[in-house]
Amino acid sequence: MRARFLGKDPDSQEGQSPTLFATDRTDRVTYIAQGWRVTDPQALADVGDVPDHETLIEIPEDVLKMYARRYLAMEGER
Repeated sequence: MRARFLGKDPDSQEGQSPTLFATDRTDRVTYIAQGWRVTDPQALADVGDVPDHETLIEIPEDVLKMYARRYLAMEGER
């Protein structure tokens, strides 16, 4: 699987960048998000149990807009 850079949080500092990548999986469309690990006790309690092989990350809305732009572009190609 390969990952293609879509963009990073424009407000982040160098080396500290919530970032979004698209993968080239052929069986389904997936994304890789690099963000801040959620450690806030209340947020973790609200979410509940997370399997050991998963983690929760927080990413800014601007990064999610990168996903929306790609999604709309892909829909326009169909």
